[in-house]
Amino acid sequence: MSESLPDLRRADGVLFDLDGVLTPTAEVHMRAWKAVFDGVFAQWGITPEYTDADYYAYLDGKKRYDGVASLLRSRNVEIPWGDVTDEPTADTICGIGNRKNAAFAAALRRDGIAPYPGSLELIRQLRDAGIPQGVVSSSKNAEEVLESAHIRDFFTVVVDGKVAERDALASKPAPDMFRAGAVALGVNPADSVAVEDALSGVASAVAAGFSTVVGVDRGAGAEALRAAGATHIVDDLGRLLLTPHTDDRQDNA
Repeated sequence: MSESLPDLRRADGVLFDLDGVLTPTAEVHMRAWKAVFDGVFAQWGITPEYTDADYYAYLDGKKRYDGVASLLRSRNVEIPWGDVTDEPTADTICGIGNRKNAAFAAALRRDGIAPYPGSLELIRQLRDAGIPQGVVSSSKNAEEVLESAHIRDFFTVVVDGKVAERDALASKPAPDMFRAGAVALGVNPADSVAVEDALSGVASAVAAGFSTVVGVDRGAGAEALRAAGATHIVDDLGRLLLTPHTDDRQDNA
C-alpha cells in the first residue's frame, strides 16, 4: 500500500459507498445473505453451496433484488420476480430479498453500528476542508445506517436503493447511481473522487466518468479491484487522511 495516493483536497467532491467503506455493515450484509441463501439452497437442493465468493461476485454493491436474481442465475435457477410488497416467506426474487432485509434490519437494531475510525476521521477532515461529500449506496437501508452510525450530517447527498427505485436508476455496475450522485452534489465526475469496496461499484464509478476511483480492499482483493478499474487501492480510509501541504506550512510561518 505504498503507492502514491490522491490528495482529496483537490477534488470537486467525494462520493463514498457506504457498506464496507464508511461502516462495517458489509459484514452484517454478508452474514444476512449467507443465512438466507444457505436456507434457500438447502430447501431447493441447489448446488454448489453458497460461499463468500458468491457475495463478492453476485451481491456486493448491487441493488437487493438484482443481486438475488444474479446469484440464482449463476446456479441456473429462475423464479418469478414477484413484487416489492411480497412477504419474506415468498419464494420470489422480491420475497428472498425481503427475507434478507428483515435479517439485516434485525441485526442492525440489535447490535447498532459504528463507522470505521479511519473513515470517520477522513470525512471529518473533508468537511473541515469544505469538500462536498455524498453517499452512493445500493442499500435501501442507507439512511438508517448513516443515522445509526451518527454520520448522516456529513453528507449533503445520499443516493441509495430507495432513490434508485424511485428514479429508475440501474443497479451498479451501470453508471446510473454514481452519475446521479455527481449531479446531485453538483460536481464533475472527472474532477471528483469515488470510493468503493465492491467490484460492481468500482465499475459503476468508472463508467460514470470518475477519473479517480479509490478501491477499498475489505475482501474483494486488490487485483480484482484494479481489474474493475480502481486507480488506487487502500485497506483503510485512514491512509487517505489529509496532511498539510509544504506550501501551506511556509505560508503560515
